Amino acid sequence: MNCPICDRDTDPKYRPFCSRRCADVDLAKWLTGSYAIPAAPEEQADDGDWPDPEKPH
Repeated sequence: MNCPICDRDTDPKYRPFCSRRCADVDLAKWLTGSYAIPAAPEEQADDGDWPDPEKPH
């Protein structure tokens, strides 16, 4: 198995990484939001679905 950051052989002490540095690089990516799962944009509600606050009920 290779390190997902630098592609070197992994070290059992830092598995799945090769070193503390690569583990820290990965953690930093998570903390800064560099890793993100793309999602489809949410559908917006049609204006007719919401009551108009200017009109009396």
